[in-house]
Amino acid sequence: MDDDRMVKLLEEIRDLQRAHVENYKDALRNQEESIRITKEFQRKASLRQLVALIVIAVLFGVFLWR
Repeated sequence: MDDDRMVKLLEEIRDLQRAHVENYKDALRNQEESIRITKEFQRKASLRQLVALIVIAVLFGVFLWR
């Protein structure tokens, strides 16, 4: 294999590796965003459950005191 062809091949490999690293970084950012959204959803769901439990407890108390 002549030197020019070898250099071109190595440059192509380098460019592909750089593109792979950038894609990997994007994937990590997307995964972090997904985790953040999931945690936020879980927090809101827990808050809704707490509110529902309080409402049920209040209604139960109102019916008991009648």
